[in-house]
Amino acid sequence: MKPIRPAIRAHRPQLTLLIVLLGYLTFPMSMSGTTIALPEIGRDLDASGASLQWVVTGYFLTASAFMLVAGSLGDLFGRRKVYATGAAVYTAGTLVASAAPDILVLDAARTLSGIGAAGVMAGGGAILATAFEGPARTKVFATVGTVAGIGIAVGPTVSGALVGAFGWRTAFLVFAVAGVVIVSATFLMSESRATARPHLDKAGAVTFIAALGLVMFAVTQGGQAGWASPRVLAPLLGGLALIALFVRVERRAARPMLDLALLRNRRFMGWIVGATSVAIGSTGVMIFFPTYLQGANGLTAGDAGLVMLMMTAPVFVVPQIGGRLVNRGVPPRHLLGTALLLSAAGNALLVLLLHPGAGAATLAAPLILIGVAGGLSMGLVDAQAMSMVGREQVGMASGLLNTIRAGSNSLVLAIFGAALITLVQTRVGDAALAADVAAGKLAGPRHAELAGQFTYAWQVALTLVALTLAVAAVLVHRMLAPSKDRPAAPHVPAEPVATPPARRVRRGAGRRRQAPGPAALTAPA
Repeated sequence: MKPIRPAIRAHRPQLTLLIVLLGYLTFPMSMSGTTIALPEIGRDLDASGASLQWVVTGYFLTASAFMLVAGSLGDLFGRRKVYATGAAVYTAGTLVASAAPDILVLDAARTLSGIGAAGVMAGGGAILATAFEGPARTKVFATVGTVAGIGIAVGPTVSGALVGAFGWRTAFLVFAVAGVVIVSATFLMSESRATARPHLDKAGAVTFIAALGLVMFAVTQGGQAGWASPRVLAPLLGGLALIALFVRVERRAARPMLDLALLRNRRFMGWIVGATSVAIGSTGVMIFFPTYLQGANGLTAGDAGLVMLMMTAPVFVVPQIGGRLVNRGVPPRHLLGTALLLSAAGNALLVLLLHPGAGAATLAAPLILIGVAGGLSMGLVDAQAMSMVGREQVGMASGLLNTIRAGSNSLVLAIFGAALITLVQTRVGDAALAADVAAGKLAGPRHAELAGQFTYAWQVALTLVALTLAVAAVLVHRMLAPSKDRPAAPHVPAEPVATPPARRVRRGAGRRRQAPGPAALTAPA
């Protein structure tokens, strides 16, 4: 595997970092902020159920479907170009969303924005992975986690204030303006790409995007159409068949979009599974709990945003703490396992404390626990996973990591939203009413009764999440354990050097060793 030539590496890494961080601030802010606007969007455009949930789910779906493609395109055409193009597409979609006359146009615009987000997230991660090495890379990705956390943290509050004062359209317009700034800033970045330019795997890209799209569409329809409905079974079976076809195509491709060898790397996949599990623990609460607060508790959009700040505020500082602990020798797998257990505890505690009218003081402990868990994994997963692949594969690996993470978010959103509708329907007996309740439309003489049914649905869903996280914590900890036949590498800070990784000699190792990827891991797992 050939190393990346210094000539195409970032010449101004600090400026590059600043521009990438701007994207990682804006996009999470837009994602978390949109959830606050869902009840008002539903009332304004007369939407509920799957069509309203698609405002968020459609964004995540296309972001996850195109993430892997974007990573490979970055290796081929240049990571800066993919980052800049993604920001431009996101901006165009968000501008259309701000003027959408009905829910169908809004859903289409958010779907387009998700495609742009894929370019920014995959391109940004690959850019930083090639611009920084060793402890510097760990610090950079911890900073990315902190900045993304800030975006997630302030998104509901900022959007709640904008929605309350000016309406949901203004909130989208503000994020579109931020997108214009990001696109303009990309002209100051240096370009990087793989030395051996791969060919675009068109067959793999088409089958992967179609497969994920069909599966996600089927899941979003399940809550209202019924899980045995042809509207659900047909796309679901079609999507699963295309996934099998995608694997076959990638095995036969000379230059596949996804090197299946990555999936056989146990420790790399351990970080992937960890990222997926963290998404399971926080995404449902992040996206749908503001609707519960506004519907069952009667809070305004601004007040709901303030309550959610208890969950999002920990990510201001926790990612940096995690990065420092890793650089001081704390095994990263222990931190990830701790994060999963904290998230499980937070979800379980929320089951016990949740009831209609529950105030901020009652909700504080579980929301903070979930927030700390999410913050602890931010940056940690990216830095450790990227340290286990070669430079030529960082675009593909970053795309795979972000694809599975975003895909997990999409799947959690679809399943969580459909589960809420299904669970409410089992109590009220009416699919249309259940969809309205899940959309926060509880006003009327039956408010107290419907709020109780909505709470029941939340308690069941959160119980399943907590159990899943407890199992995932054990599984991930084992996947990340060092191989028994080879001890873990000692924690030696790796400094950037100009020589190829294969020729580096690590002090204290006692022998010279050829590495298949980066010369040293950030820290022993």
